[in-house]
Amino acid sequence: MALTHFDTKGDAHMVDVSDKAVTSRIATAEGHITMAQETYDIIAQGKAKKGDVLSVARLAGIMGAKKTPDLIPLCHPLPVTKVAVELTLDPDLPGVRIEGTVKTTGQTGVEMEALTAVSTAALTVYDMAKAVDKAMQIGGIRVTLKDGGKSGRYEA
Repeated sequence: MALTHFDTKGDAHMVDVSDKAVTSRIATAEGHITMAQETYDIIAQGKAKKGDVLSVARLAGIMGAKKTPDLIPLCHPLPVTKVAVELTLDPDLPGVRIEGTVKTTGQTGVEMEALTAVSTAALTVYDMAKAVDKAMQIGGIRVTLKDGGKSGRYEA
């Protein structure tokens, strides 16, 4: 299997999707951010100085998904029809689990948009809590579902 973002000379290029069928497509990604217990408690109790961490991170994730082609050089601009970002406090980490789901009707998938939603949400949690915890760690970011298009369904 060849990498699709390189031409026969090995130069990077945007994949031509003009011959692909327009289909309904969905992708879901997940990730998490771990933190000190004190930081977790501040977020859980809504006491962060910058405001409601989870609400702001949710909005940032939605905005990130919509900006994906501005950030990832070879991504196609797509008519995103839905972005949902869920942030769940997990005392076992301690930290926040993040899931992003993106839908479109188009000629290429939205995996990058789902990954960007999760990444942006995690970065926002970090930004909003870094004053009390610079050691937070972002991880586990991966695609968990992709459906639509000729390559079919993928589930992690």
